[in-house]
Amino acid sequence: MEFKNQLLTAPDLEAAIDKDPLIIKPETSLVEAIALMSQARGSRCLIPADNSSEEILSDYQANSSCALVMDGSKLLGILTERDIVRLTADEVEFDTIKVAEVMTQPVVSLPKQNLKDIFAALFLFRRYRIRHLPIVDEDDNLIGVISPETIRQAMRPANLLKLRRVADVMSQNIIHALLNTSVLNVARLMNEHRVSCVVITQEDRADKILIPVGIVTERDIMQFQSLQIGLNRVEAQEVMSTPLFLLSPEDSLLTANQEMERRRVRRLVVSWNWGQGLGIVTQTSLLRIFDPMEMYTVIETLQDTIQQLEREKAQLLALANVSSTEAQSPIVS
Repeated sequence: MEFKNQLLTAPDLEAAIDKDPLIIKPETSLVEAIALMSQARGSRCLIPADNSSEEILSDYQANSSCALVMDGSKLLGILTERDIVRLTADEVEFDTIKVAEVMTQPVVSLPKQNLKDIFAALFLFRRYRIRHLPIVDEDDNLIGVISPETIRQAMRPANLLKLRRVADVMSQNIIHALLNTSVLNVARLMNEHRVSCVVITQEDRADKILIPVGIVTERDIMQFQSLQIGLNRVEAQEVMSTPLFLLSPEDSLLTANQEMERRRVRRLVVSWNWGQGLGIVTQTSLLRIFDPMEMYTVIETLQDTIQQLEREKAQLLALANVSSTEAQSPIVS
């Protein structure tokens, strides 16, 4: 059935590979590397995922979430936004550091011939707790990089997103901070809890709840470093992204994906019960729908639904036949 095949189609592998990643040399200064990662790279057009008549969205790769450190054709290491947050939390002197001193090495990579489906990349993401996977050819030459962001951008509208709710994949383990928390302490929270963002909240003493009013992300920390802002002197409320767009747990993952594309963000806050419940959904959590067991569950659900519809259809046809027979029977006086 064509509809069923569309529902279970995985993202196009070629489209999920960023073939123009940021490449830097090991002797590059950390300050220069951050500046390069913060620069816009290229332009492209994004067509709304629901193929609606909405205006085509012009977008750009606002910056690079990683930089590959290479010496000629040899891949030596990788520098990511998470690394920048870790170094910020440790109050490293960025002006005096070279990339080679702080890059992550060795790099987990995947030969292109082993990239049979998206599950291979997802397995390595989870096993090594990484979000950037260089793809190489049989001679270890770099082809490109796969990340949750590139996979999400390659998703097609029928990729199970309509069938799943935000509640199915969101995390309720929210790390939050108050408005007057310094950005340096926000970075420390990210590093301590290994999260990609901190939700900034305002306390409502009357209702005894925390109201989400903004968010600070790894990308923000990197950009603040590129601007050489004194993070220990700046409060979260001065630099947070606000106002927040809040999802409901009942929203579909298709809605979440579309909003991430439209707002050019990689995570959205979820709120329910008038702010008493908080969660977060990220582009990484969206990829849980491609977990084999998750997909197996969806397939079973689809099969049950189809069988139920077929039974109801059979019952309706039987009733229609009975009614037709009664209508055609001669009336005996």
